[in-house]
Amino acid sequence: MPSAKDQVTRLLALVPYLQKRQDRPLREIAADFGLEPEQLRRDLQVLWMCGLPGLGPGDLIDLNFESFEDDPDGQVRIGNAEYLTRPLRLGSTEAAALTVALRTLRDSGGEAPRDVIDRVLDKIERAAADAGPAPVGAEERAVPDEIVGVRRALEAAISADRQVSITYFVPSRDEASARTVDPLAVFGHDGHTYLDAWCHLAQGRRTFRLDRIDAVTTLEATRARSDEPPLDLSDGLFSAGPDDVEVRLAVAPRARWVADYYPVTAVAESADGGLEVTLAASDERWLIRLVLGLAPHVRILAPASLATAVSDRARAALAHYER
Repeated sequence: MPSAKDQVTRLLALVPYLQKRQDRPLREIAADFGLEPEQLRRDLQVLWMCGLPGLGPGDLIDLNFESFEDDPDGQVRIGNAEYLTRPLRLGSTEAAALTVALRTLRDSGGEAPRDVIDRVLDKIERAAADAGPAPVGAEERAVPDEIVGVRRALEAAISADRQVSITYFVPSRDEASARTVDPLAVFGHDGHTYLDAWCHLAQGRRTFRLDRIDAVTTLEATRARSDEPPLDLSDGLFSAGPDDVEVRLAVAPRARWVADYYPVTAVAESADGGLEVTLAASDERWLIRLVLGLAPHVRILAPASLATAVSDRARAALAHYER
């Protein structure tokens, strides 16, 4: 099942397509996009509610809705979407955020892409100058001083081939743990900066978000696992480990966002408009809190032990209220 990100990508392609090809049958449009007519109909129902701020009658995109609502051969016509053909301009805040991200990528990448990034940075900085001055301190707010200091300490340890001791906060357990790690690389992903390292406490490779590292101490010991291959991010940052628990959840339509927010391994449509999602996690306590937080819009399909653990936790919480 395609994610919301896939749907947004389709909608952005669908508008100019329809502007150039008015009055085409729904079935033909679906075939051009490799979709079933029903999926395209759902996309158009979302598009019908999109438009400019204000969301009044003159702001929303117009669609000839009745003609294709129940007929796959009904023709589709779009209007009031001309603004999507206009070239977009970066605001000063957007340009500042993009500049910070590119500079982070430049510092963490190899030599090969630097010339490309430098050219892009030059264009963005010139465009930002045309748009007006950025808010004072925008770049500093985008990358807090604490993270900059942690990053510099970790990169220095990598250059010196040293182990480090870190204090790391684990939100799923609401606790901080002290770990000795062999730092391998610092990289950015989805708006956060991470440390790729071999963790001696877990006896395995782990990633740590820099904004959750409270302290870094460089040790005298040299790294024992400095020859690990680069981290493969082709399938995303997180992947299921051999000891992870696989969980299948049935989520109601109101909780479909779960498939986009959490690293799920499989997604399937449900007859009621919801989803059946499969995800993997190493911490049962985190899973229990996740399910309780989604109630009543989620149902555990497997494993049965998780359903039992969630029921026990819910009954214990109710008992506290009764007392």
